[in-house]
Amino acid sequence: MTNYISAAEAVKKIKSGNHVFIHTAAATPVGLVKAMTDRAEELRDVEIYHLHTEGEAPYCNPEFKKSFHANSLFIGGNCRSAVNEGYADFIPCFLSEVPLMFRRGVIPLDVALIQVSPPDAHGYTSLGVSVDASLAAVECSKTVIAQVNPNMPRTHGDGLVHIDNFSAMVWSEEPIYASKPHELSDVEKKIGAYVAEMIEDGSTLQMGIGAIPDAVLASLTHHKDLGVHTEMFSDGIMPLMKSGVINNKMKKRHPHTLVSGFMIGSRELYDFVDDNPAIRMLDIQYVNDTRIIRGNPKVISINSAIEIDLTGQVCADSIGTRMYSGVGGQMDFIRGASLSEGGKPIIALPSVTSRGESRIASFLKQGAGVVTTRAHVHYIVTEYGVADLYGKSLRQRAKALINIAHPDHREHLDREAVERFKSM
Repeated sequence: MTNYISAAEAVKKIKSGNHVFIHTAAATPVGLVKAMTDRAEELRDVEIYHLHTEGEAPYCNPEFKKSFHANSLFIGGNCRSAVNEGYADFIPCFLSEVPLMFRRGVIPLDVALIQVSPPDAHGYTSLGVSVDASLAAVECSKTVIAQVNPNMPRTHGDGLVHIDNFSAMVWSEEPIYASKPHELSDVEKKIGAYVAEMIEDGSTLQMGIGAIPDAVLASLTHHKDLGVHTEMFSDGIMPLMKSGVINNKMKKRHPHTLVSGFMIGSRELYDFVDDNPAIRMLDIQYVNDTRIIRGNPKVISINSAIEIDLTGQVCADSIGTRMYSGVGGQMDFIRGASLSEGGKPIIALPSVTSRGESRIASFLKQGAGVVTTRAHVHYIVTEYGVADLYGKSLRQRAKALINIAHPDHREHLDREAVERFKSM
């Protein structure tokens, strides 16, 4: 099948009561999403499932609540208010298990809305920048509607899908989402430098998107023989790959190849990964499998948090009862790094919020979710240093964390710790 139809025609395949998956992150097919939402008056009780998506999410608007109900497996900015105001729902889950939910029928899917590269001479398109759980959604959906876009890079790995799997194809040349560069603050640079000091030559890195991962990568220019096995990545890997700092040659799994599930970055990044055999985009059920992660040497897992209490409990998905993001792959990689020979699981975060509130707290806020338990946590890094909590008692942990808290909050935290633990 090589015939293209309009988005309005394609989404007529969506019926009331259907379960619809929307392609992840930068791959979100905005044209199909808009066309589907334009049918709001005709549709009722459509359940939508998605991870983080980019672009507008009009199906979350309260005026469409009879037509669409969104279920977020990881909350992005476009649906955060809807979740917290009750117009959408959040499903807590490890990223590694989202494909399993689809494949086991825990979340049955009727329709997948995806965005792919144009087909090659053999009819194969690519899921491009987001294979993650989207491959499983394509495999498990009865109807697959593809937005075919020449701006989508063709990536190597698991994301090749033949056009025979598509129920409809829509041609689009709209730019796919590209993130804007962020200037690093002094705090972020200090955190990046502390983390970089913990990374040995020959390590395998997992990092996400954002200022702290970028700061870490910017501090690695003098390292050697680094590898990458990560759920996602952004622009920071490009200069290190081009200079040979990241060459992946020490990895035991997929040597000489960067492995990831999805990416969000600039147009330059998408051009860099296009038809690049040194980068493999794989199914997140595999990428985030602890057994696979631990198979590489010196795995360095770099994640962040919203809040950490004095015993090491890590909240990364909510601010009190207000949901903010999700569980994602933090625990997948924290555990994988912990079990890797020479591995180091790291939680890195600024010592205070933008309002000056300490991120290291005596207690997590009421309603806060524990994403990484105190039994799993190893290293906590702020701009004031590194706290190694592994094998430490609750009292020892409190001391170590207070030492890397912002100076303005240490006296208060110390008093709270004495009251809790009776002595320090």
